[in-house]
Amino acid sequence: MKIAVLADTHLRVKMPQELLDIIKEADLAVHAGDFITSEAYESVKESAKRLVAVYGNSDDEALKATLPESASFEAEGVRIGVIHKGRHGTDITNMRYLALEMGVSVLIYGHIHSPVIDQTDVLLLCPGSPIFPRMADPTMAMLEVRDGHVKVDIVKTSTGQMCRSIGYARSR
Repeated sequence: MKIAVLADTHLRVKMPQELLDIIKEADLAVHAGDFITSEAYESVKESAKRLVAVYGNSDDEALKATLPESASFEAEGVRIGVIHKGRHGTDITNMRYLALEMGVSVLIYGHIHSPVIDQTDVLLLCPGSPIFPRMADPTMAMLEVRDGHVKVDIVKTSTGQMCRSIGYARSR
């Protein structure tokens, strides 16, 4: 099973076609919050074969009324959780404990706009932001789940803006 993972898209309009094309190719799309508007959400929902999404702190009130704060699902024998941010932030320790509380072996989260892959007894995954990254390139993630095993790849996108700090560092 191929899962396209996004977070922190922060768009008031339809998602860029590059992202929608990736979503269409996946078996499942996961968005870990901060669509911003229903129009952005609907464009992902219409493109995905199946969508699991949660709201983020910047989402409008209509999305907060529509989407859950957290979600979990099973893919090929792997229990996966989704949240925008934990009660105490997004540090690795907090997210690990949250994954254990949720009873998941993979926890997808957002909020920090830069990619994180941390594998201990659970896999913690932040896909970054494909539109507005922080201290990173524009990214999303692709999960491949097969027979209870998970492979994760961070995918650079061309739709987002380069983080100004990264652009400055690369120009030196």
